[in-house]
Amino acid sequence: MAEPLMPLAMARPGEVVSVVDIRAGRGLTRRLADMGLLPGTKIRVVNSMRPGPIIIDLRGSRLALGYGIAQKIMVTGV
Repeated sequence: MAEPLMPLAMARPGEVVSVVDIRAGRGLTRRLADMGLLPGTKIRVVNSMRPGPIIIDLRGSRLALGYGIAQKIMVTGV
């Protein structure tokens, strides 16, 4: 059985998740893809200060995403 989908904003600090879908417009989807956030990418949540920014570790680089953007990135547990 597949893991349920949840927004990245709901992931807990320290959790490793896999990006499944980005539910945003073309502009934001492209911007996230340019940063390396594509479906199938594994990321680790470093810090999640609701409703503030979500800090993630993406291939050794840290990125800060706004809460609204993190709500549009659908992930599943690894």
